[in-house]
Amino acid sequence: MPPKNSRPDRYALVGHPVSHSRSPLIHQLFARQTDENMSYELIDASPDEFETAALGFAAAGGLGMNVTVPHKEAAYELCRTHGKEAEAAGAVNTISFSKGRRHGDNTDGTGFLRDLLGNHKQEIATKRVLMLGAGGAARGIIHPILGEGPTELIVANRTIERAEALLQKLGAPQGLSICRFNELDDVEPFDIVINATSAGLKGEQPPFPTSLVNSDTFCYDLAYSLKPTPFVVWADTNGAGYAVQGWGMLVEQAAESFKIWRGIQPETKPILSTLMKVAAA
Repeated sequence: MPPKNSRPDRYALVGHPVSHSRSPLIHQLFARQTDENMSYELIDASPDEFETAALGFAAAGGLGMNVTVPHKEAAYELCRTHGKEAEAAGAVNTISFSKGRRHGDNTDGTGFLRDLLGNHKQEIATKRVLMLGAGGAARGIIHPILGEGPTELIVANRTIERAEALLQKLGAPQGLSICRFNELDDVEPFDIVINATSAGLKGEQPPFPTSLVNSDTFCYDLAYSLKPTPFVVWADTNGAGYAVQGWGMLVEQAAESFKIWRGIQPETKPILSTLMKVAAA
């Protein structure tokens, strides 16, 4: 147990916006569970402010940062060394600072798979998987999904240019194909549909063909909210068998970041249970 009077090690989440984030609560619960002496704060920085905010936090003694939208690609460029998951994704969500060292990892894929396979008891092997969106949220989980052996993985985006850019940046991995949303109209329903877009968050109707889902489809929204997200509402309305938000991924990827920083793997199930109670209050 750390000395009671010692100054806590500092960590943070940087993004824009970040005021809604539950990450400070999650890491506070991890620290309490493992008797680690640490603090965790929120830093709201626009894209123009990101580098200054990150380097300033490190210069002030910060030991690590989580990175969220829209800075994951910029964080990759900021880091001098990278873990294999970050290298494959070209994006970083976890930075470790030490003696001038800036090392970047990406725990999104691990967090997603632990939630989908472990918490929700779903399988990806031999399944047809659709990813909606080709932005930074998709990057960290594509290679891990392909590693599970789906029959196919399609990444669809409103504009084909962004999907093509994603394909190029990821090295055009075998088993991945791309298309526009409007090219999905005549496609058979998928086994798993993952939303990596912000569609519907501003009140607009999610622009996805309703034929993508049926009663056997498992829908997963990478976003999370205190009420059903627009994608979850869309999935339920159009007959999907299951539709869940990304609360579990949030906790699981945070646990992996915590392990990188502190060398301890926290238990996630009690934290997720506590988080859901707080969210429902």
